[in-house]
Amino acid sequence: MSDNQGRLEGTRVLIVDDDHDVQESMNVAFMAEGAETMTVSDGNAAVAACLEHEPDLVILDVMLPGRSGFLALEKIKGRENSPLVIMVTANEGKRHKAYAESLGVDRYLFKPVPLETLLNAAVELIEGDSSD
Repeated sequence: MSDNQGRLEGTRVLIVDDDHDVQESMNVAFMAEGAETMTVSDGNAAVAACLEHEPDLVILDVMLPGRSGFLALEKIKGRENSPLVIMVTANEGKRHKAYAESLGVDRYLFKPVPLETLLNAAVELIEGDSSD
């Protein structure tokens, strides 16, 4: 590890994706930036993890077993101190994006998302969030 701290030092990140390889690569990338990460692979587990561990940021896939990303988002965002949420999806439909935005998503990215793009979005949101 280098001496300089990661850009997400001390940030709790929940990664929700049912594709193990995607989940693993995101996990490694966020840990390299200093984030404390947790991973789950379905929407119900995502909602439970948010209630139990109160992450600062959730990376949320749209297509999930158990409960879709949209249904999970609805539950995750409906609280006073709800986490920041970045949704990632392979579906480029505009209706989906509009629906996610109506539920309070903070960023909506299309797969395949370069990890650098995802990390930059996360850093922007976290830094923007801590300034208010």
